[in-house]
Formats: sequence, C-alpha cells, structure tokens
Amino acid sequence: MKKMLSTLIFLLFFCINFTLGQEIKRVEPEFWWVGMTNPNLQVLVYGENISDLSPSVDNGKIDLQQVIRTENPNYLFLNLKINKNASAGTFNIQFSKDEKVVKQYSYELREREEGSKQRKGFNNSDVIYLITPDRFANGNTDNDNIEGLRDKVNREKPGGRHGGDIQGIIDHLDYIEEMGFTSIWLNPVLENKMPDHSYHGYSTTNYYKVDPRFGSNELHKKLSKKAHERGMKLIMDMIPNHCGSEHWWIKDPPSDDWVHYQDNYTNTNHRRTTLWDPHASKIDKKQFAEGWFVRTMPDLNQDNPLLAKYLIQNSIWWVEYADLRGIRLDTYPYSGKEFMQKWSCRMMEEYPNLNIVGEEWTDNPAVISSWQRGKKTTGNYESCLPSLMDFPTQMAISSSLTSEEDWDSGMIQLYRSLANDFIYPEPSNLVVFTDNHDMSRFFTQVNEDLKLFKLGIIFTATTRGIPQYFYGTEILKANPDTDDHGVIRSDFPGGWPDDEKNAFTGEGISEKKKEAQSFMKKLLNWRKNEEVIHTGELTHFLPKNECYVYFRHNKQKTIMVALNKNAEESYKINTSRFQECLKGKNSGTNVLTGEKINNLDNYKIKPKSGVIIELKPNSK
Repeated sequence: MKKMLSTLIFLLFFCINFTLGQEIKRVEPEFWWVGMTNPNLQVLVYGENISDLSPSVDNGKIDLQQVIRTENPNYLFLNLKINKNASAGTFNIQFSKDEKVVKQYSYELREREEGSKQRKGFNNSDVIYLITPDRFANGNTDNDNIEGLRDKVNREKPGGRHGGDIQGIIDHLDYIEEMGFTSIWLNPVLENKMPDHSYHGYSTTNYYKVDPRFGSNELHKKLSKKAHERGMKLIMDMIPNHCGSEHWWIKDPPSDDWVHYQDNYTNTNHRRTTLWDPHASKIDKKQFAEGWFVRTMPDLNQDNPLLAKYLIQNSIWWVEYADLRGIRLDTYPYSGKEFMQKWSCRMMEEYPNLNIVGEEWTDNPAVISSWQRGKKTTGNYESCLPSLMDFPTQMAISSSLTSEEDWDSGMIQLYRSLANDFIYPEPSNLVVFTDNHDMSRFFTQVNEDLKLFKLGIIFTATTRGIPQYFYGTEILKANPDTDDHGVIRSDFPGGWPDDEKNAFTGEGISEKKKEAQSFMKKLLNWRKNEEVIHTGELTHFLPKNECYVYFRHNKQKTIMVALNKNAEESYKINTSRFQECLKGKNSGTNVLTGEKINNLDNYKIKPKSGVIIELKPNSK
C-alpha cells in the first residue's frame, strides 16, 4: 500500500511538471508598486510551453484583464490592472491546466517612496559628470571576472574590460562632490553578456539586471542613495532602440516581429533627418528606423505593442527602483517618432518633474528642436521630451576656438549657435558640453592648448543650459593621433590599486593637469550658488577682434563674461558698447582670480584668456 501511494505521488508530481514543462524561467518586471499614476501593468512570463496554461490571480484588487499569447509557446503576457485601493504585499499568479492549478508565482507589489511622483530632475543649477564606469575606478576586484561572462579583464586592451565598477564610483563621491559636480550620468551599467567590447554597456542583454562585473541592482540603488545624501542626482543611460545580440530574447524571440530584419541583416543608414524630411523616400526612412545600429546590436521593433510597453515599463521601473533623478536616452530618434512620443509622454505622466535628455547627434538645430517638448511641428507631432544634448553648440565650441577668424568662422560660430535659440521651446534646458564618450577629448579638439581649453570650459559653465563634462576632462585627458573609443575612454589615474599616478589626490600628475583640475574646481564650485547663471537672462554681443562678450543677468545680479581668443592682443573693454547690460556698473570682481576691478574702462583682457566679472553697482 505504501509503495502504491509513493508511486501515485510520483506520478502526480511528474504529470504536474510535465504539464508545465520547465520551471518558470523569467517574470518581468519581477515586482511593481501600488499607487502608480497608470494602474495598468504588463507582466511577461517566460517558460517552456507556458502558453499551454491558463493564468489567473487570487487577489480581488488585482484584475487580470487580458492574457496574450504569441506564436512562441514559451511566452505569456498578462495585462493587469492594479486597483487604487490595492495594498503593498504579494498575490499569487496561478497557472492551470484542465482547471487544475499546476503552478503558481508569488508576485510582489511594493509601497512607493513618499513624493516619488513629484521627484525633481536635474536642472540648470546642476553640472553633470559623465562617467564610463569600467574606466573610472575599480572598487571591488572580486567582480572583475565572472563565470559565464566571456569578456574578461584586460587593461592592456583599449576595447577590453578594465574592471571599473559601481563601488569605485561610490568610493570617490568625495572627489566628485569636491570638484563641484552635482549630477552623475553613468554610461549603461546593465548586463552586457557579449564576447568582447562589453565594457561600454550599450549592448544590453538583460534590461532588469546590473552587470555583475559592475555590481548589483542593490549596489546601483546604494549609489543613488549615497549621491542624494550629498545633494547629487543620478542619471541613468537607457537604450530602447537596440539590445545586444546575446540577449535572451534573440535566442528565443517572443514573436517573428520582435526584431527588425530578424532573418535578413540590414544596417541603418544613420540618416536621422529622414524622419523630418518632407521629401524623404519611404525606403530611406525605413532603413534608418529599422536597420541595425551595428551587427551586434539588433534593432528592436517598437511597433510591436508588447515590446513597446515592456520598454516603457522598464524605464519606469528603474526610475522608481533606483530613485533616479534623470534619464539620458541613447540614440533617441532611432526608435521612431511614434514610439518616442509614447515613451516620453508616459514617462512625464508618471514623473512630471523628472528631466530626460535625448541624444540627437546633428548640427542642425531645427532637427533637435523638433524633439523638444512644446514644439509644434508639421503634422502636429508633439513630443514630451524635456531636454536634448546641444550638439550644434558643442560643434560650434570646438570649431570657434580652432578656426581662423573670418566673416563666418571663428568666434562668430559660437555667437551664431546661440542666436538659433529662437527655434527651441526651452533652450535653457538643453545640455551643453565640450565632449562625451563618443568623440575626441576636448583637450584634443583644441589641439592640446590649455588656454583654449579654459575658454571652452568657461563658456559651457556660464552660458544658458545645463553643463556636462566627461570624466577626465578636468585632468586634460587626450587621444592624440587616434579616434579609438577605447583610448578616448581610458582609465582615470588612481582608480586602480596599482596605479602609479593618482588624479584623485594629485599624486604623480603633471602641473599642467593640476592647473586644469584646480581651474575647473574653482569655476564649478562658484557656479553652484549663482542663480543668475542658472536662470538669469543671457544677452550677447557680436564678437569683435576675436573676443566674444556676453552677460548673465537678473534683478539681483549681473555677470559679464568675455572670451578673448586673440593670441597676440589684449582686449580692452568698450564700456559704452555694453551699456544696456552694464546700467551704471563700472566695477566688479574677477571671479577666477579674485582681482578687484575698480574701473572697467581701463580693464584689459589678456590674450587667449577669459574672464568672469561679477559686476558691482556704482556708488552714489
């Protein structure tokens, strides 16, 4: 009898597991929150032949509104509605076969942090520090190499992994804060299970998991918390356009239309203007939006509503989980106008004060402005995207400082770039920068001329918008004679235990590098408390004699900035020309040197130098 009972139990267990197939391999998102603005939640369930089962929920405050099956039997998509009176806790998702429950999954709903919806994003008062985590600092050598991840640490290889991680960033928050940076943008930290060149993070293989060589989800959340304790904000780099070719989706896609050109590889033409070009051919538009970024980055089909919702929810999940204060959206136009409208509007619906900056790499301000919130475009397209990277001004900075002065070249290029601000709904919310992870270092752009370098730094710190600097800019990182991204993203000295030089402490670095570092530190810390720089009006004057002069002003204060590019001659300030901004102010203090200026009429700006003058009203 006992033997027969054991046999029956074994057969029952076998039947249940045979019906289910393998265990449920994935549930994404793994958990969610009560009290979200949008009560709807799509849950992806992945497991062998999972679509043979019928799901249900055992909570009266959670409505299972729809079960979606795709042509791949290993997927189920559950559309849930979380009622307003639902409480944090767990509920069971039950899976039945022939009206018998054969499997269940305990799903967690969490309580939101107080004030989560109204979180404030980065803004004009901030200075953003862009970090490539693999190249900044190695805080935990134990996670340098992980079993099952093929790309191993090799600091001799420019395109290899070097071992930097999230702990390394946490360990150097003192340095970042002391330098005057108030926001941190990390290049992507999610899992990149690629065989090589995985260090940069742009080939995601798991949208819900931090790469273990960088740390963990919990450590990412800890970084955010530690940064907030210092008054700094964390910005996450997100990539909805493409994933890595080793993503588990690519091995077993939910549907035949999950990825564009799934069986017929086609590269994008990278012609971003086709989305706005009224004369563009359909084939050119299609190849831009649907072609793969590179062969190792499959292009995701956001026209698939299941995938579109997955990507939107994933962005919300990370903001909520890691308490983010901003997003940098990679390759913004590549995902297509319709999806990016849905994505941006849904994000701002959930977080109306969050800031999101999109990457649209073009020198054409008309194209960039078309993506910004508030812009009315042909066809009544309306984006909800608050901010964009100001590539036209970045290009103007580099060119204006290195080009010969002429009618249409030199400092006039910088002036002309800002003169286009009429085209933007909110130019003050653009992110201005000297360089980033995808281009030559700024010091290289200005031919390793420290004086020109300082002019560019002064401009980005004092013009309208939100300044961003790439890690190592402050110590004159350069990439002479090469455009290799692995060299551009080289290691920060002192971030590894065996480094001979340490830029965090100044040990072993040149006096020239120390000078640049000290210069930026003074400038950025001054900027922190200058509301007139954050939100004041900008009035600029046509450049003359290679000198560009502009003012930042509000009712309380006026700041004069003069950038003299002339290598031979000093620039004598013509106060009569600037009277509309001076308005009875003829003295002040040079912010960078502390020098007192008693009479602007007699003041000369030295060759190839810049000044920031805090003006003082004349005595009555």
